[in-house]
Amino acid sequence: MSSQSTETTVRKRRVFYIPGYDPIPPRRYRELYRKESAAQARVSGYEIALSPKNGDGPYGWHVFSRQDGFETETDIEVLVWSDIVQQSMAQSIPGTYLQLLRTAWIYLSTGTLGRLMRLRKGPVIAALYPVGMLLGQLALAVGIAWASAAPLWGWIGWLALLPAFGLAYGLLYAFRRFDNRFFAYYLMHDYAHSSALKGAVPAELAARLEGFAQMIRDALDGDTDEVLVVGHSSGAHLGVLVLASLLRQRQTQRPVFFLSLGQVVPMVSFLPNADQLRRDLQFLSTREDLTWVDVSAPGDGCAFALCDPVAVSGVAGPGKRWPLVLSAAFTQTLSPERWRQLRHRFFRLHFQYLCAFDQPGDYDYFRITAGPLTLAQRFSGRKPSKSRIETPVSKYSSVGP
Repeated sequence: MSSQSTETTVRKRRVFYIPGYDPIPPRRYRELYRKESAAQARVSGYEIALSPKNGDGPYGWHVFSRQDGFETETDIEVLVWSDIVQQSMAQSIPGTYLQLLRTAWIYLSTGTLGRLMRLRKGPVIAALYPVGMLLGQLALAVGIAWASAAPLWGWIGWLALLPAFGLAYGLLYAFRRFDNRFFAYYLMHDYAHSSALKGAVPAELAARLEGFAQMIRDALDGDTDEVLVVGHSSGAHLGVLVLASLLRQRQTQRPVFFLSLGQVVPMVSFLPNADQLRRDLQFLSTREDLTWVDVSAPGDGCAFALCDPVAVSGVAGPGKRWPLVLSAAFTQTLSPERWRQLRHRFFRLHFQYLCAFDQPGDYDYFRITAGPLTLAQRFSGRKPSKSRIETPVSKYSSVGP
């Protein structure tokens, strides 16, 4: 890390947080930040407090923090696309099973699934989980319905299929009703949305991302010391698209800072029509006016941990500078007791990047988003993780015109 000085201290910061595929309104992120920042402050010995956001714009909150003798004020705003997520999840039960078939066909027929398995098996297993769970639910519902209708077969013949069908559908409806325990429908909608156009960006989402780019562009014209974009999970590749659009359209002397967390970029960049995403990955990787730090952890089975998203997508060129790939090292930054509690809670671990660590290392979300150093200063001179994966794996590496 670089040393602090009054000349380089961040006193005012804007943070734009891009969530992953999440249908829940952004208030949950404020509550998560409030709870976890207080916990981290107790562990690390600094002060942090939240208050309501002033002014218009996206949902957000204000943070005051005193760290290492410096006071910093940060405005954090959530760039909301949960309404688009909600629309994509508005599928009937038969519609979801059609999504399953279509999504599975896309990843299998293009050879993408096999390529992804060469990187990390964890996120591929996570991708296959909703397929297996939904097919298992269907088999169980049909089996129970058939067994219940069998005694009626000798009495009413083919008419026995009517109550059997009703019972099967009722069981499937019950499974969907309790999907907050299984997450099968949620994950199926997630992967279906990402792959619907084989990696191309849907028009509605593209328009929303352009709006995000304009908000960040306006912030760069303000008087803050740092403008930081944070993309979590699938929000990471959305951040790539947003920042590439921003930097192509705006020539600025001000640096832009990008923190990607728990990224799943290969799930999209490995698809045949993802030319725009691959082009933007390549573009950002060479920018001198950008600092891009990518943080993941092998303990996160839902992320392509330590996979350099530019390199594995096959678009790294000779001038590549970014991202700096670092490990959050859950097994080291969480105490043994805490690790035992969380190691099998896969979805909770996927959000650990936004939470407190009881044995924090270089990565501390609340020092990055509320402390006195810019992202570049905090990781100045930091070497990338030795266990990062940089081998080009994607079958498709075209970047289009």
